[in-house]
Amino acid sequence: MKRTILVGLTIIMAAALMSCGKPASGPKKLTLMQNKPEIDAQLKAYAKVWGEKNGVQVTIKSIGGTSGGMGPQLKADYAAGDMPDIFAFDGLESYKEWENAILDLSNEPWVSKTSVAFKYNGKVYGFPVAVEGWGMAYNADMLAKAGIDPKTLVNLEGYRKAFAKLDSMKKELGITSVVSMAASIEMGWVTAHHNFNSLLSNGLPYGDLSVVNDLLAGNVDMQRLKEYADWVELLFKYADKTILLTGNYDAQVGAFATGKAAFLHQGNWVDPNMKAANATFKMAFAPHGSMEKVTDGIFVAAPSFYAIYKDSKNVELAKKFLNDLVTTPEGHNYMVKEALMIPAFSGIDLQPEGQLSRSVQEWSAAGKVYSWNQYYFSGDFRDKVLAPIYNQFAAGQITKAQFIDLMAKAFKDNAKK
Repeated sequence: MKRTILVGLTIIMAAALMSCGKPASGPKKLTLMQNKPEIDAQLKAYAKVWGEKNGVQVTIKSIGGTSGGMGPQLKADYAAGDMPDIFAFDGLESYKEWENAILDLSNEPWVSKTSVAFKYNGKVYGFPVAVEGWGMAYNADMLAKAGIDPKTLVNLEGYRKAFAKLDSMKKELGITSVVSMAASIEMGWVTAHHNFNSLLSNGLPYGDLSVVNDLLAGNVDMQRLKEYADWVELLFKYADKTILLTGNYDAQVGAFATGKAAFLHQGNWVDPNMKAANATFKMAFAPHGSMEKVTDGIFVAAPSFYAIYKDSKNVELAKKFLNDLVTTPEGHNYMVKEALMIPAFSGIDLQPEGQLSRSVQEWSAAGKVYSWNQYYFSGDFRDKVLAPIYNQFAAGQITKAQFIDLMAKAFKDNAKK
């Protein structure tokens, strides 16, 4: 009896050991972390379709906007040994921070289909998420009602006149502010990333880094900085103070979408928000008026890039996920029709439906574009040094003269590091 039990147990244990040696294969998994919360729902929907088609469980983690920067979360995941297979980065400084973790993508088939992939030392490391642009988004119907020609919005004087006229007509136009602008610390990416770029590239030939290099070296063109401070002051003066100081992304974008502001300081990435709000009025972009001289163009570039974590166990799956965005009808539909993005790749026949994306394309086709140069400065410098300065200026805690002095000091201190 005992021998029979022993034999039985031996057989069971042997079977268990054999099953341990050949574990049941679970579903393949892929994780992507990205920094554009406005396309979170659309990307998750596409990932579900792609995952079902390829037998992969795809997890999308969207961090950005008012949910904090992606950088700290990525560092925490890296420290915990839980890095996403694909993650977004926004430019040179971010690449340098993660270069030892990023896979060389130079030989991927999609590389030949784009001119805006992220390259470093002749190799490709970043898949461009889209082509984006921003200037000052305006409600064309409202400007027409006020008798303002958008073509006059090309310098400080043009904006001074337009803002003053709109402000005098607020009741008639049904607006609560002329500009929807945000300057809280959590919205520092509006001020210390996007608005900051006006100082760095407005009016310069595309790719011109002369101002950037001077500022990185601590050499400040005080006249350019003073005119830029006039621009920042103008935006803050005509903004709704509640949105300016405490408003989140939805509040800022919502004020424009619902016709409560004539201008919006955002880019064409708000097209999905405009669609969701059923905003049917005519809208387009005008240049930033950050200088006394005419600057007839808007800021256009690839906003961010997908990198593949080189130590991922799912490198081939990650490569396929990115390549399928470029080569499949489902990928095209997601980028253009669902996420309302301007694709960064050739061979995609679909055209964006969003008015602001179409405006970006028109400015680009006319060759009236300026670079995105803010990412030549570190994220810490923009978020921890510059953003609080803008915030203090918006809150009236410092004067324009102090804003200028603090900005100049920040560049000089940064150059000493």
